[in-house]
Parts: sequence; structure tokens; C-alpha cells
Amino acid sequence: MPLTGSFSSLIIRGLLAGLIAGLLAGGVAFFLGEPHVDAAIAIEEAHSAEAAHEHESEAPTHSHDEEEALVSRTGQQAGLFLATALAGLALGAIYATVLNFARSRIALSGVALALTFAGLAWLAIDAVPFFKYPPNPPAVGDPETINQRTLLWLAAVVLGFGAIVAAGWVLRALRDSLVTVRIAATTATFVVIVGLGYVLMPGIDEVGADFPASLLWEFRISSLAVQTTLWLVLGLAFAFLTERAARSADTAHTSAGSTAGTVG
Repeated sequence: MPLTGSFSSLIIRGLLAGLIAGLLAGGVAFFLGEPHVDAAIAIEEAHSAEAAHEHESEAPTHSHDEEEALVSRTGQQAGLFLATALAGLALGAIYATVLNFARSRIALSGVALALTFAGLAWLAIDAVPFFKYPPNPPAVGDPETINQRTLLWLAAVVLGFGAIVAAGWVLRALRDSLVTVRIAATTATFVVIVGLGYVLMPGIDEVGADFPASLLWEFRISSLAVQTTLWLVLGLAFAFLTERAARSADTAHTSAGSTAGTVG
């Protein structure tokens, strides 16, 4: 069954699905990611304390006042759920808008359309940038390069979307070919474009040799798990709400038909 409902109903559906996805992603970030963030902060503080001690040894007359964070770790952890919920709401609204545009152009059922676009969004926004510019914990990275890293991440997102658009064009151009040929050509198009982009885009490696490799790997995996949860739940929740709305509409239509037949 195609995706039905007015644009406003799709937006409400997207906001609700996005809120659910954001809260669940926040839960994953809290239980899976926060321990690694705390460990990274502890390493950063230990290095800062060591550097401050060495500096005081060289200049004992100079004193340092410990700077307190503007927001405590407890406040940051509490705000985590608010941040992921707001992000889910925003993504849900954008997601519903894109589906509203695509439903008249792509011959897929409402559930298939919702799940397909959630998967493609995850691929472009999370997977493609992740394997080129994986996230780093707080103790890693030069603050002076944050603008460069942000722009490169955005470029990787654009690369992901560009590869998906090109793959979709190939899939459409080969619509009369064998299914295996269409799958192979579409996959090859995506992989080649992303691979070329990876080669042409500069690399960034700001991880110090003394930072634990296991902690870095666990932090990055937990970050990917948070984003995967967000898009997976968003797609599933929107698909569930779509299927439920379609079933309710069918039930109402059947009931109305039965009533009309009885009256007649």
C-alpha cells in the first residue's frame, strides 16, 4: 500500500517517530558511550595535571587556578537526552518532508519507502563519513582544526548523498535489465564514487600514540551504534505508524461500506 496521508499528518508522524528515536538513541549514548567519554576525559585531565605540574616545577612562583567546566558532567549527561530528542524531532520532520516528496515518484509501499529512505539516510549521513572521518573522544583532536574537520565531515556527507543519487540513476537506467545486473551495477557505482572520494579527500589523524587504542575503538563503535539506533528506530517507528494509519483507514472504509450496504 502506498504512503498515504496529508503532508501535515506525515509531519506529525515524523515528529513522533523522531522523538522516540531520539530518546532511544540517547539511552544508547548514555549507557554505551558515556563510560568511554568519562575515560577519555580522565586521560585528558591526567595529561593536563602532569603538564601543569611540570610547569610549576619550572616556575614555582606562578600559581594556577583550576578552571571549572561551564557545565558539569552530570548536567552534560542530563542534557544528552534533550539533545538527542531535539535532533530526533528535527530529523523526523525533514525525513517526513522527503518522504512526502518521494511518495509520488517512487513506486514503493509506505513501509518499504520509510525503511528504504531511513537506510539511505544512515548510509549517507553516518556510514560514509564514519569510515573516512571517524569521531574522536574529547581527549583527542586539536581545537584549532575543528572547523576544518567539520567541513570535511560535511563534504563526506555530500559525497554519500552524491553516491546514492548516482547509484539510483543507474538503477533507474537499468530497470529493464536482470535484477542481478541492476544490483551489481548499482552497488559498483556507489562503491566506486565513495572510494574515489576517500582517495581525493585529505586524511586527518590527530590521535596521539599514548592514547589507548582499545578506548578509541570502543568510543567510535559506540558513536556509530548511537547513530544507527537513531535511524533504525526512526524508520521502524515511522513505518509502524504508517502501517497502523493505513490499517485504521481500511477498517473505517470497510465499516462505512458495510453500514451503507445494510442501510441499502
